[in-house]
Amino acid sequence: MADPSSYRPKPGQIPDSPGVYRFRDEHRRVIYVGKAKSLRQRLANYFQDLAGLHPRTRSMVTTAASVEWTVVSTEVEALQLEYSWIKEYDPRFNVKYRDDKSYPYLAVTLNEEFPRVQVMRGAKRKGVRYFGPYAHAWAIRETVDLMLRVFPVRTCSAGVFKNHVQKGRPCLLGYIGKCSAPCVGRVTPEEHRELAEEFCDFMAGRTGTYIRRLEKQMMAAAEEMEYEKAARLRDDIEALKRALEKNAVVLADATDADLIALAEDELEAAVQIFHVRGGRVRGQRGWVTDKVENVDTAGLVEHALQQLYGEESGDAVPKEVLVPALPEDDGAVTQWLSGRRGSAVSLRIPQRGDKKALMETVERNALQALALHKTKRASDLTTRSRALEEIAEALGLDSAPLRIECFDISHLQGEDVVASMVVFEDGLARKSEYRRFQIKGFEGQDDVRSMHEVIARRFKRYLAEKDRTGEWIGGDDPETQAPEDDGRPKKFAYPPQLVVVDGGQPQVAAAQRALDELGIDDVAVCGLAKRLEEVWLPHDDDPVVLPRSSEGLYLLQRVRDTAHDFAIRYQRSKRTKRIRTSPLDAVPGLGETRKQALIKHFGSVKRLRQATIEQICEVPGMGRKTAESVVVALAQAAPAAPAVNTATGEIIEENDGGRTT
Repeated sequence: MADPSSYRPKPGQIPDSPGVYRFRDEHRRVIYVGKAKSLRQRLANYFQDLAGLHPRTRSMVTTAASVEWTVVSTEVEALQLEYSWIKEYDPRFNVKYRDDKSYPYLAVTLNEEFPRVQVMRGAKRKGVRYFGPYAHAWAIRETVDLMLRVFPVRTCSAGVFKNHVQKGRPCLLGYIGKCSAPCVGRVTPEEHRELAEEFCDFMAGRTGTYIRRLEKQMMAAAEEMEYEKAARLRDDIEALKRALEKNAVVLADATDADLIALAEDELEAAVQIFHVRGGRVRGQRGWVTDKVENVDTAGLVEHALQQLYGEESGDAVPKEVLVPALPEDDGAVTQWLSGRRGSAVSLRIPQRGDKKALMETVERNALQALALHKTKRASDLTTRSRALEEIAEALGLDSAPLRIECFDISHLQGEDVVASMVVFEDGLARKSEYRRFQIKGFEGQDDVRSMHEVIARRFKRYLAEKDRTGEWIGGDDPETQAPEDDGRPKKFAYPPQLVVVDGGQPQVAAAQRALDELGIDDVAVCGLAKRLEEVWLPHDDDPVVLPRSSEGLYLLQRVRDTAHDFAIRYQRSKRTKRIRTSPLDAVPGLGETRKQALIKHFGSVKRLRQATIEQICEVPGMGRKTAESVVVALAQAAPAAPAVNTATGEIIEENDGGRTT
């Protein structure tokens, strides 16, 4: 534990101006990022008597080993820089809201020639218009199905679209009038894009215009005695009204707003967001976070705004944002939001009327989300704590292993030998810490030797990153070179309390030998053998047998199986890549475009191998020198024995420059 006075800046050294500051630990990792109107006043608060600090703040300043700052011109710049650094460094003492699931959006791909309406999850893409998020994907599909009567926009994938272009006939939706069938030219690209834009306008809340227009067309058709057309328009109007009924009007003035509500206790906070467009709730989402820093409701609101709008722009930022408490510097936050939108944004607390009533509904949702999260977490935390305690007791550890790393070796008959490393912290998988290795020290099948190499490489990296002066560098191996000190979380910077290897006594002995050679004596090692689920320890002739109902054994099995699956996936991807390698890859100066041109011209590598230099020169873009190189490369590459799909027994034939079944 560091003494904050050991790294406290000298009096007068800190500027009295807006800026962003970073606390770093002894390994130069950034552990906290903050901003301030006055850096001098804010940082002074951290360097007072430890007894007067909040427990979370005290934990942060005693973990830190240095502090640095960057001066900016305005508080808006400070807000933007703080968000960027939190995203870049992922500091452990900053509040970060994370979704507990991937919410589905209704997306319209306006970046394509023929825009497509579909359900999308994950990161947003440029040129795609999003609506939502929705709680369930089926809610999106029901809405889209109703609206396709009026706005028959393409919904098929690129492969299906291309297939029907080649066939020259539309799919079923084209025949029943729920797609305008641009694949067969029923509408021009311009007409189809206009349909997609009208669909977007309707979803954005501009509904009255289209319904009134359809009603006028229906009345005109009835007056002209075109009763079939009038009936079809009547059904279209009913379909749109049913789609609107799924989202009741909550704000009578057709407001575009986001409502953010919080529920919190001493340890955790839940945030709920309702997205209201055109006076109707168009989407809902929520997060739960640990309060790892000393922050009040206003601070939580500011963090939520950064998380929600940090990557957004334009209409994705609404004209009005309603919150339960204003951030400390609401003027700077409002200016930042307006900059993201490109026009004025109102940030305020609703005081009365429909908006106040709706905010109360959002708050009830936040309270329910926090209660549900605590119920689940209490059960999970109890189980995980018991599992870690059982492991510590069975292996004779001084304390529960809060970080467990598991290693597994995978290969296919000695080829494509790889290894995996998975990480569990506090009994939960930490996927961002997973790592993959290729065995470099030798060729062939030797699981024990492979395990020794992987453990040695992993902990050489740990020692290299631990040594800040750069004196301990493991030769010329790039994996052992100390990385630049940029404050980002390092790949191998955190040592585990327990290393688990997939295997028995030989693998455990190899792992322990690798640690001994590096002088590491504070990391425990064990192995879990698959056959009888026995736990093996170094230097013990007999295994440790945990009860079949043991939570500790369940956790070790889950860690081992995760490492095994991760290694298998990596090994299969390498094998697939190797099988699909083409002899043309060895031709110097032959790029992917000309490779594809050769295969398209001759049909396969086999036929290309039989071609003469003159025939190869006939391919557009192929000169004689390159053609000669192709002939030489194909002559030197003897045709390999046909590969076999081990799952089906099928022969894998050459095609398209590689091999396919």
